[in-house]
Order: sequence, then structure tokens, then C-alpha cells
Amino acid sequence: MARRRSAAGSGARSMRGEMPGGRSQRQLRVGEELRHILSEILLRGHFRDPDLISGASAITVTEVRVSPDLRNATAFVMPLGGEDATKTIAALNRAQAYIRTEAAQRINLRLAPSFSFKLDESFDEAERVERLLRSPQVQADLRKADSEQDQPEDGSETE
Repeated sequence: MARRRSAAGSGARSMRGEMPGGRSQRQLRVGEELRHILSEILLRGHFRDPDLISGASAITVTEVRVSPDLRNATAFVMPLGGEDATKTIAALNRAQAYIRTEAAQRINLRLAPSFSFKLDESFDEAERVERLLRSPQVQADLRKADSEQDQPEDGSETE
């Protein structure tokens, strides 16, 4: 049997405090707090894993997305200084239990979330878009659109 959405269902979303991206204000707040906590944990660098011992302080935590029940968190990270990204992500996922324990001591939640770490590819995507915008084809299209916009639609002169 298919579930029907009531008209009140769409209005109830805004009453619960959900943001346009689908995440609630609480999820955003907890995610930002966890981002700061993870950054601090990585900066201290008390890890046993040899892949993290040398480069843990050179890892940037760009975003933490928390599930609606606050039990799972996905941390998007970016290793700096030429570190091998796949190796670093694997090492962080291996150290997840330690990181969760450390985070639990610093955050005021009933349960500390389980972490999964992923490479933040937004920097690469931004660079790709920037290259596209600078390409000669796009620049020609932009100049063409600007010249068409300057001319009036009915062909008469404007003052």
C-alpha cells in the first residue's frame, strides 16, 4: 500500500526546523561541533597507526554530515602536504573507534556517533568548474550573450 503525504506534511517540515538542504538545524550544529572536535583530535595526533602518526596534523576536516538520528557521521577530509589520500582515509577509518571515544569525551550527546571518513572532492570539482569557465568556448559564449543583451529586442535605439 502506498503512503500518502498529507498537505500538512510539507508544512510540518519547516516547523521541525529543517533547512532547505534537508538537514535540520540540530544536524548542522552537531556536525559543526564534531568538525571542530575532529580537527582538535587530528591536531593532537595521538595515534598508533603509522599512516597517521606522521601526517595527522596535516589533515583538514572540511565538513561533517550527521544522520538525522545523530548516530552516524560522515567526515569529509582533505590531506595536505602531498599525503596519499587513499592511505590516509583508510587509516582514519581504521582509527574510527579511537576517534569516537575521544569525541565522546568532548561532546554533550547521549551517544557518540560512529564516524566514516571520505575524501572531500569539492576542491577538485571547484577547480574543474573554474577551468571550464576560463575556457575559450565559454568565454566566447559569454561575450555573445553580453552583446545580445546590450541590443534592444525591437531593434530601436535606447537612450
